[in-house]
Amino acid sequence: MKALIVPVTPFQQNCSIIWDERSKRAAVVDPGGDLDRVLAEVDREGLQLEKILLTHGHLDHAAATAELAKLRGLTIEGPHRDDQFWIDQLPEATQRFGFPQAEAFTPDRWLEQGDQVTVGEETLEVRHCPGHTPGHVIFFHARQKFAWVGDVIFAGSIGRSDFPRGDHDTLVRSIRENLFPLGDDVRFVPGHGPLSTFGQERQTNPFVADRRFR
Repeated sequence: MKALIVPVTPFQQNCSIIWDERSKRAAVVDPGGDLDRVLAEVDREGLQLEKILLTHGHLDHAAATAELAKLRGLTIEGPHRDDQFWIDQLPEATQRFGFPQAEAFTPDRWLEQGDQVTVGEETLEVRHCPGHTPGHVIFFHARQKFAWVGDVIFAGSIGRSDFPRGDHDTLVRSIRENLFPLGDDVRFVPGHGPLSTFGQERQTNPFVADRRFR
């Protein structure tokens, strides 16, 4: 599997284009906006988009989802159904933050802990990781030890938990019990900022490092 990160929106959210090298079938993870830039990269690589994967329903991750799905005839998979209330707020939220007007939508498939999603012939495992939002999920490619984690964890930080139905303790549990066991050598794309590894965050992240829990 190959991946290309395209930072989008004024929030510089790490939208990812991921694809199966053999078939060139692809998905967009978290299309928050700037579709002209995202689709230019899709077309430059000669990819066949087949779906959208969403980690959660915040506007910088999901605002362009309905538009992209209509433009390219794509299915929408994720997040967990507990984020429907965030998706329903997208029209109001985009107006409030000065984003292009977004449509609310209902995903074609809600995701649960232990589900799998496919991109071409590649398979990603799903982990439900609430705390930042109640329906947040992450996508894990086991063979390449690579994960797309949205706003659950960042290099040196973790997601905010002061949004409606967020919870700090739940977020920490999601990270330590549902992400870190995947392996110290797993690299991850966070929703914002540089890539890191779970091992690096276990050692140095001030919010979830092992030393805080001994």
